[in-house]
Amino acid sequence: MFRSDPILIVGGGLGGLTTALALARRGRSVRVLEGAPEFGAIGYGIQFGPNVFHVFDRLGLMDQVLAVADSPAAVVMLDALDGKELVRIPTGATLRARFKYPYIIVHRVDLHNVLLDACRGSAAIELVADAMVNGFEDRGDGVVVTTADARTFSGPALVAADGFRSLFRAALIGDGEPRPTGYAALRTIVPMAELEVDVPRDRVVLWGGPGYHVIHYPLRHGALFNIVAVFRTATHAERADAATYRAELEHIYRDAHPSVHALNAMMDFRWRRSVADRDPVRHWHQGRIVLLGDAAHAPLQTLAQGACMAIEDGLCLAETIHAADGQFAAAFRRFEALRLARTARVQLESRALWDSLLHAEGIARDVRNATVSGWDETHMFDCLTWLYDGASFPAKIGH
Repeated sequence: MFRSDPILIVGGGLGGLTTALALARRGRSVRVLEGAPEFGAIGYGIQFGPNVFHVFDRLGLMDQVLAVADSPAAVVMLDALDGKELVRIPTGATLRARFKYPYIIVHRVDLHNVLLDACRGSAAIELVADAMVNGFEDRGDGVVVTTADARTFSGPALVAADGFRSLFRAALIGDGEPRPTGYAALRTIVPMAELEVDVPRDRVVLWGGPGYHVIHYPLRHGALFNIVAVFRTATHAERADAATYRAELEHIYRDAHPSVHALNAMMDFRWRRSVADRDPVRHWHQGRIVLLGDAAHAPLQTLAQGACMAIEDGLCLAETIHAADGQFAAAFRRFEALRLARTARVQLESRALWDSLLHAEGIARDVRNATVSGWDETHMFDCLTWLYDGASFPAKIGH
């Protein structure tokens, strides 16, 4: 029997849907409000470390996720100037033996659809699309939201999974716009059959250069090839035409390895974004409203953990709500206590590695290359243990 009066979740992304599933499996009714005309996701690749499977396993989604994902042969970092291999993290049998679960790459749309299908199969979850929330009120005994088309929805509590520029973060924390890094990012996906560049096609490869990097890997069982180019530029927040963007990219990467130039020649300039993150903060809730995922602790993509942290949040929050038996303030405090140090470490380490590892230049590049030359598999796994061993959750979910 599911409890009536559904908890509201604003945002139908990976974190919001995971929260809905975890709450439903604890007997809670949920209403997910999505501002877009339909539930969907940005169509690019995404990486997940073994830690995310601590959630998928407990939600009964392991097989469904693995069916749409790929396990790369390795994660490799190359010097973007000379092509020399700097760092290799094996992602096959030895990683799985150490961390129990695999490392995967997956099309974000495919993973989103796995979660959506699971939500649609639950009688406890109502999915409401085209519901752009533009106002809310915490009335003490519940929360009421209004949408752009003048509808209202109410619930005993609200989970704000509304992303990077969260309406709720602006009201609860009020710390302004995300912190720009001075970098821009380009993304594209091409059919594997059209890829003529001589680069590995079975692994995640990151080319780290002076103020820039390129990362690429296969998707959909080798049918597609995902490419991301990230670079420092004074125009990171400006709009321009494709020719201007192309000239800028060629100038910034002028000294890069020929393979990097060939990859950049394939970039689609319609998706260009300024790269930013958020400063860690201690409190993510107020009254009956709590922030989750990027709304609470958006990191840079250095560790490929932004979506992982949102998914971990979803399970953890559902378990604290269940353990508190409807005492939402107590549940939200416990949620913060369990998640704060871990998510803040992801944010801060992502920043530290952004310059020292990914984008080192001059003498700093020489120091980086000399330092990482001694990093073997054991060292890499030891460095990742805090992250890949997974998070602490209050209790197991019952089925």
